Amino acid sequence: MVRLIPLFLLPLWLGLSSAGLAETAADGAAWPGHVFHAEPRPLPEGAVTTDWPRFLGAQEAPVSAETRLRHDFPAAGPPLVWEVEKGSGYAGPAIVGDRLVLFHRVGDRETIDCLHPRTGRRFWSHAYEVNYRDRFGYSDGPRASPVIDGGRVFTFGVTSVLSCLDLATGRVLWQRDCAKEYGVPPYFFGSGATPLVRDGLVLCDLGGTDGRDAAAFDAATGAVKWFARTGWGQSYSSPIPVVLHGRPRVLIFQGGEGTESMDSQGGLVSIDPADGTVSGKFFWRARRYTSVNASAPVLCGPNRVLVTQAYIDTGSETNGSALVEAQPDGSFNTIWKNEDLACHWMTPVFHDGHLYAFSGEKERSAELVCHHAATGTRLWHTRLDHDITLPADQGGRSLSVGFMRGSLLRVDGGFLALGEWGTLAWLDLTPAGAEKRATAQLFTAPAGAWTLPALSRGLLYVCQNEEDRITGAGRRLLCYDLRGE
Repeated sequence: MVRLIPLFLLPLWLGLSSAGLAETAADGAAWPGHVFHAEPRPLPEGAVTTDWPRFLGAQEAPVSAETRLRHDFPAAGPPLVWEVEKGSGYAGPAIVGDRLVLFHRVGDRETIDCLHPRTGRRFWSHAYEVNYRDRFGYSDGPRASPVIDGGRVFTFGVTSVLSCLDLATGRVLWQRDCAKEYGVPPYFFGSGATPLVRDGLVLCDLGGTDGRDAAAFDAATGAVKWFARTGWGQSYSSPIPVVLHGRPRVLIFQGGEGTESMDSQGGLVSIDPADGTVSGKFFWRARRYTSVNASAPVLCGPNRVLVTQAYIDTGSETNGSALVEAQPDGSFNTIWKNEDLACHWMTPVFHDGHLYAFSGEKERSAELVCHHAATGTRLWHTRLDHDITLPADQGGRSLSVGFMRGSLLRVDGGFLALGEWGTLAWLDLTPAGAEKRATAQLFTAPAGAWTLPALSRGLLYVCQNEEDRITGAGRRLLCYDLRGE
């Protein structure tokens, strides 16, 4: 079991492990909605593999250390290992060792399922009632992904219920109803920032009343350790750990809802994780009342941080992206601003001095872009659209599908891209341009792939969050084999 293998602690801390660690035998039980298709390939000799313990993975950025992956797709796409029916929500899975945790809403209950990552068979399930409806008509399920740390599972539900469960058994260790205890409002889309677990603390972008904007809880007991008073409330951007000028800090890109008087609030906050002291702030939020901050901050070299949002207002000085540099006193100096780099919710990839991202607020206006990180200069932009053919019983016409507001994962010398409608591709991205190497249409569902895929031990986990417009297949978590030979 995960908690009994000492070697487990090393890959969790470093984010990678040797492929020589043996996979456990299939365990757990088949369950309704679970379909096993085929065993994946064995892990290639010498492959580096990783856990995926939290949203953005082990490196707190859309970058993976995995190697020896398959870079070609058969005509039908990468081999499907298993699939399970999925409830509503946009939370991605967390994977550590031989445990995968899925957080979703089934009926009127937020549900935490623990599965075997290679088979999809279920070890345990825990659920609790939830009363929430998205006021804009999107999903009514959780947005924040689960976190696995130290043999525990942590979840932060759409109504701000913070839970801690034992990974091995599913037993509830503690739970806090943050909306009731700390006055957390529903915001536009409920609560949606994935917690950060570090050094025995669960750090939350809380957004409560009376200045309880961020909070730290004891990971073992749930006791409150501190509140950080930022004045900017909760957002949909997940906190990340960094070191600025030799000091550990937590960065939170706050701002999920302004006020009826259009008083825009939000931006980058730097917090000392030891006691919650706010060491620096940088205002960055669209003036529009209905805007939100959702992308995670991106560390772009020592002491430099990128923040980006997609809501553009004519004449505003906070459109798109800003690169800031932390000063020794904790303040931030602006290096550049550029409204042409405007990510809705994806976190840009910083690689070899350049930023790669899908930029744009709306589906059809979004483009894949490359910017020089030091200056903010846009080097190129492209859509990379392609056509798919509908079945004869649906007219047989050609439908243009692009990546739109997709996501990127830098891994194994290339970029895995997942488009908003379910297009998966291997891309070569350089300052000179973009080239598709392999493409597969996993499903055709609007808003079906807003969730960043998870990658662990050569297996790719993709959330299909809406019904497939062609096949009628419902919401699913899909496991694909990307292991090379």
